[in-house]
Amino acid sequence: MILLAIGVTLFVLVHLVPSVIPLRSALRDRLGEGAYRGAYSLLALTGLILMIYGKAYTDYLPIWNPPQWTRYLTWVVMIPALFLIVAANVPGNIKRFTPHPMMWAVLIWSATHLAANGDLASIILFAPLGIFAVIHIITANSRGATTQTDVLPFAADMKILGMSLVSYAILAVAHPYFFKMPAF
Repeated sequence: MILLAIGVTLFVLVHLVPSVIPLRSALRDRLGEGAYRGAYSLLALTGLILMIYGKAYTDYLPIWNPPQWTRYLTWVVMIPALFLIVAANVPGNIKRFTPHPMMWAVLIWSATHLAANGDLASIILFAPLGIFAVIHIITANSRGATTQTDVLPFAADMKILGMSLVSYAILAVAHPYFFKMPAF
């Protein structure tokens, strides 16, 4: 449980640094752009690994008994969540509607997984990441985040959909190996 908590804390704090402009600027000035990006990436990856390992190997301590339908909801809602994750990184049209597809994906992922899992480790993992997504959207908007203006061909969105479905299948198969819990 400790590794999970450390991982979540590290991951969230590292990802909050860009929203604190004076801190980000001071770190970039002191370290240089390359070292800043390297340190940021290394710390974020360390947090991610600690979260995955910590969640997979933490004892199940039930807090509530979630309804069975929340598992089915999670299975279905993860498809658009993965679409948003891919769309955040691959050119398409979703950014015409929101400048934050990744954060919406994190919010959907965390909310549905929190609803479908009633244990303490899930609360420690999913609640802070969902809260972080909301904070990130708000702070990015306050810094002037804008939507994409270019209209891309429909084929770009179909490519994103295909990549999302492949990602869904891979995660469904890998889920029990990474998280010690079957997806289905």
